[in-house]
Order: sequence, then structure tokens, then C-alpha cells
Amino acid sequence: MAKVAFLGLGVMGYPMAGHLQKAGHDVTVYNRTTAKAEAWVAEFGGTLGETPRSAAEGADFVMSCVGNDDDLHAVCTGDTGAFAGMSEGCVFVDHTTVSAKITRALYDIAKEAGISFVDAPVSGGQAGAENGVLSVMCGGDSDAYDRAEPIIGAYARICRRIGACGAGQMTKMCNQIAIAGAVQGLSEALHFAEKSGLDGEAVVEVISQGAAGSWQMANRYQTMLKDEFEHGFAVDWMRKDLGICLDAADENGASLPVTALVDQYYKDVQKMGGGRWDTSSLFKRLRKLG
Repeated sequence: MAKVAFLGLGVMGYPMAGHLQKAGHDVTVYNRTTAKAEAWVAEFGGTLGETPRSAAEGADFVMSCVGNDDDLHAVCTGDTGAFAGMSEGCVFVDHTTVSAKITRALYDIAKEAGISFVDAPVSGGQAGAENGVLSVMCGGDSDAYDRAEPIIGAYARICRRIGACGAGQMTKMCNQIAIAGAVQGLSEALHFAEKSGLDGEAVVEVISQGAAGSWQMANRYQTMLKDEFEHGFAVDWMRKDLGICLDAADENGASLPVTALVDQYYKDVQKMGGGRWDTSSLFKRLRKLG
């Protein structure tokens, strides 16, 4: 078993760190809001770190799951950052969805300090984190990944190294691009069914068994039809992710017309007050349009 630090106890990080503790690892947690870290320790045991640096001291692995590029940079660098507390040979594993640019910059900083850095964004949402069945896509040096994979296994259904530093984040972008199109397609199908006077439940029962079937359809159609969106992956976070995708596309020349369009539809949802609604709320937007 390993000594592990976990930085960031949001809806994803909180259960992920819990799985590490349950697996027998010695876990120290840090969260910007201390009360959340105190609640985690009360529930799972382990130790509370007052700063990212103090949490990382003596750790074999440091995992992070924070909000965005700036948050990640803050927990990694500076006098109170995790890198300052990590020993040479330690592995930093970042589960945040961020830009490949910040990932590569932090990889270089870590390497100079003798620290390994693995970018390892996840897919599977809050339910996947709570049930320990996340999909983890990784980038970084193969030796660092090989060391980290068994630790990540505490909350992963599948974990795979895609390539060098940044490959994990680029793969997560592929994931979000695919989801955006799938959710909009499902929303339009259900909207069309309603406008045609069809029973949405019956429609999905049939088409889900054919080529139209998807995770989104299987897991979201019922709540969509019931107008329930207070769950799942928030629109605000999806727009953050899609912005990363679109910026990367500007750099590599990829054409993402559907992604750009769906991003604007999510902007409409935000204007409806749905920034914290689940991404399936694209259907609510269509219902509002009539």
C-alpha cells in the first residue's frame, strides 16, 4: 500500500479519495474549503493537510482533482504548492480536465524537480466516481504511468496510457466532443417525439436497442422526459471543457462545427439559469423554444 495525497474534494474528488482510503492506502487530503476536508476525514479516516505542500510531504503519489487551469497551477506551484513538498521520484497524477498547455507546462516544472507528472482526466461523472468505475485516460512517461496505474485502479473501470504528456487531456477533449453531439442528438429525438404526439418512453425502448442506443440515452432519457436536471455533470463545467476543446481545435486545425454550435446552446441554458443543471438540459432548451 502507498502513501497518497489527494488535492480537491469536490463531487468527483471526495469519493475518489474515499476509494483510495478504503483500498488500504494511507491518504492525506487537502481541500480549499477546510470544512470539506474535515468531513472527509470524519467519514473515511486518513489525515488532513493544511496546504497542498503539507499534504504532499512524504507521499509516494499525489492526486489532484480541482476546477480549472488556474486552480491546478495554484495547488502545484509556489511555496505552499504540492511540488514544494514532494520528494524526488514521486508521481503527481492530475485528474482535472484542463488544457494540454497547462499540463505540459507543469510536466516540465515537475521534471526539473525530479517529479513525474501524469495527466489523467476522467469520464463517468459523479456516479462513476462514487461507484469506482471511472474511465481514466492518461498521458505522460510510461514508467510513471506504470507506477500510478495500480493506485488509480481503486476508482477506475478502465485506465489506459494514450501517449506522452498531454495525450490524456487531448483524449478527454475527444470524449467531451462526442458527448456534446450525442446529448444534442438525443434531445432533438425526444423533442421530435413529443411534437409528433409519441410516447417518449416507448420510442426510447425501441430505438435504444438499435444503432441509436448510447450511454446518454440509457441513463438520461427518463430524467429528461420528467424535466429533472438537478443532477449529473453541470452545464457550467461542460462549457469550460468545450472551451478547451475549441481552443485546441484552433491550434491543431480540427473542424468542430457541431461542438461550437452545441457550446452556444449550452450558453442559452446558462441564460435560462441552468448553469448547474445536468448537460442533458439541452432538451429543456428545446422545450422552451416550443
